Amino acid sequence: MPSATPPTGKLPSFSLVLETENLANADLDGLAQSLASLAEQDVPLTAANEVFMIDSGNTPTQLLTQLCDRYPWLKVHQAPLETGYYKAKMLGAALATGEVVVYCDSDCTYEAGWLCSLLLPFTQASDIQVVAGETTTRGVGFYGTAMALTYIFPQYSGERSLAPTAQYFLNNVAFRREFLLEEPIPVALPLYRGNCVVHAKRLRQSGSTIWRQPQARATHAPPSDLAHFFWRFLLIGHDYYWQQRLSAQSESEAQTLEVTQAIPDDRDPMSGFKGKLDIFFDRVRKMVQHDRRHLIYLPFVLPIVLTSALLIFVGYVITSRRPNYLLQSYTRVLEG
Repeated sequence: MPSATPPTGKLPSFSLVLETENLANADLDGLAQSLASLAEQDVPLTAANEVFMIDSGNTPTQLLTQLCDRYPWLKVHQAPLETGYYKAKMLGAALATGEVVVYCDSDCTYEAGWLCSLLLPFTQASDIQVVAGETTTRGVGFYGTAMALTYIFPQYSGERSLAPTAQYFLNNVAFRREFLLEEPIPVALPLYRGNCVVHAKRLRQSGSTIWRQPQARATHAPPSDLAHFFWRFLLIGHDYYWQQRLSAQSESEAQTLEVTQAIPDDRDPMSGFKGKLDIFFDRVRKMVQHDRRHLIYLPFVLPIVLTSALLIFVGYVITSRRPNYLLQSYTRVLEG
């Protein structure tokens, strides 16, 4: 269980940032669930300097009004329609006034002790600049178990102590604001997801430590429908291609190339396909430890798992021949 919440005055000043770009292909109900989980935090959101929702036109105006009425601490900042995920996140950092910027996503839900667990390490040492929580895919059943097995996010580690890690997910991480503005997440890379992978690698190469806080736990929604499932796994294949491409590039060349989706473990996320079988069996073990109901469904999810793997493979092959085709096609689908 998370540590007991200290008096708010003992925590650093903080700002929360979430965006609505994910809602272009996700269920709007997820946003309400995400905000409800934030409202139930042990650290009240009224203690935040601000809670910014960066909206790039993906949320109906009536829903935004309802949410602001329900959660008076929520501040909506309207961004241009073309504002992407990472640009929205960095825009939030520029607007924030808290010492620590905490990132969450509109398609995630957060345990009640999540915020306190992310903030506490910043009170323990002045050289702690980045604290990453743990995010896993939620759901049990034929589809939920298959996605827990194949989707991006790992299962919870089961650990309890702060420890160095190789990566972070931008739906569950906190930065000292000044540090982040000095070492910003790159926003101009032509990719779908993965800027944080490049950012994490650069931070490690510059001597900075990313700290993992296993008690800051969140769950992420799986792909919401068939179209989202189809495109998401194709784009993971796209990202895997660029992962291998980047691993052969110098750091200066890497700044202008597309990059990979974060690999769901704490190994170097630039390591390609090596160790995937070990990751698979480790994930199965942790899935069952976390929820034994997965055992019921594991024998029946093979068709979904194989379809996921096939889409990743097809995405990889397409991208190896036409490097920008999938991402450009997906963008046209969203705009259409």
